[in-house]
Amino acid sequence: MVGSSSTKQGLSSWIGAATATRTTVEFDKNGAVSGGDSPSHSGNFTDVNLGFGEGAISAAGAAVLSAILVNPLDVAKTRLQAQAAGVPYDSLCNLGHLNSNTVLTGVKYNSSGTRAVLGAEPTCSPDSFRYKGTLDVFYKVIRQEGFTRLWRGTNASLTLAIPSVAIYLPLYDIFRNSMEEYTLRNIPIATPYVPLVAGSLARSIACITCYPVELARTRMQAFKDTKNGVKPPGVWKTLVGVVSPVNSVNGYQNSMQTYRLLWTGLGAQLARDVPFSAICWSTLEPVRRKLLGMVGDEASATTVFGANFSAGFVAGILAASATCPLDVARTRRQIENDPERALRMTTRQTLVEIWRDGGFKGFFAGVGPRVARAGPSVGIVVSFYEVVKYCLSHRHMHRQSEGADL
Repeated sequence: MVGSSSTKQGLSSWIGAATATRTTVEFDKNGAVSGGDSPSHSGNFTDVNLGFGEGAISAAGAAVLSAILVNPLDVAKTRLQAQAAGVPYDSLCNLGHLNSNTVLTGVKYNSSGTRAVLGAEPTCSPDSFRYKGTLDVFYKVIRQEGFTRLWRGTNASLTLAIPSVAIYLPLYDIFRNSMEEYTLRNIPIATPYVPLVAGSLARSIACITCYPVELARTRMQAFKDTKNGVKPPGVWKTLVGVVSPVNSVNGYQNSMQTYRLLWTGLGAQLARDVPFSAICWSTLEPVRRKLLGMVGDEASATTVFGANFSAGFVAGILAASATCPLDVARTRRQIENDPERALRMTTRQTLVEIWRDGGFKGFFAGVGPRVARAGPSVGIVVSFYEVVKYCLSHRHMHRQSEGADL
């Protein structure tokens, strides 16, 4: 039988791990560390006993839930950004569909100021296809393509989210804990910045590993295809479509150049994700530390969920808002279908192009659905992950306590 003192001691240790604090550490208003002399590993059950495998499973489960719930917002964000980049949704009245082979460079402005595909003129009102905002995307996608198209790219999202988040969150825990142990012993003043560095490093590794699927997802969501009875291309066919045009372009026969296209826009992705993670974790950690500190030893699965969801929601909104210009640049690079141009483009050139086309407003195309997606997405992933960690660590504590009582 587990005694109350043992349970409270275990919960206190779990809270210490969940809030990224390995000792009794307090931060003053200047960020200096006070209290606690050295890292303590006793009772840090979540990090010691769960292991990378259990952490990966927990994170993957959170990723599946998040990907399904927020995918319509992701579709809305991508459509708005693609439209700003030149995808002619407002000029498809007489074309019937826009598929993944449409090239952005084949667009021009007609006399009325609306964009049109070369050699075609619209036969109906451009307003019937042009997106005006998030809700308008939902309405027109449902009316023109069907309700299920709001979940276009979900299979890619799941294919991406499971390995990506399963790598990201456990690596973040590992990096954070090892860095905190080192900084608390050697550079205490650097400890508050550990979440920023650990989050950026973990996200970079996950991003590079899974990037081709991210590319496929963006392209699947950006291009609409209303051919009746024709199933839209999946992840594999989308990626094949990215590399196959290269074989017919002179000077791009080299296989390394061909497969390099699968990482088109990786620089823009890292330029977005690294600061996103840095802002997110440096905001999330102190917020959830404060919330869990208010709970004290009375933590439960509900309070752990509430603290982590609230902290993740706030952190996700702030990070998504701050990095929106880089997300617009990433989308524009990922939907470029001209192989030569795609390999030649840089993130800096893309940002200049966005400014030239849409000014300051262009940097925040799709910011509404992006922010609306990021808040709950981060909240769901982090809270689900931490609740599973809490439950598993609780089970470990009970087993150890029962073993000690025998």
